[in-house]
Amino acid sequence: MGKRSGKVVHIKCRRCGRVAYNVSKKYCAACGFGRSSRLRRYSWSSRKVNRVRLPSR
Repeated sequence: MGKRSGKVVHIKCRRCGRVAYNVSKKYCAACGFGRSSRLRRYSWSSRKVNRVRLPSR
């Protein structure tokens, strides 16, 4: 999108290993590292099969 492109927004997270650590905000969008000591986890992030929650893949 115009002049926004070319910059690295997310790098690899030290805690979860996903490329979701925001460089400018200094926290991971996937696991919450840098923002909280607890792991970021929500019920809506896991799939529902036959009205029963299954852990995410």
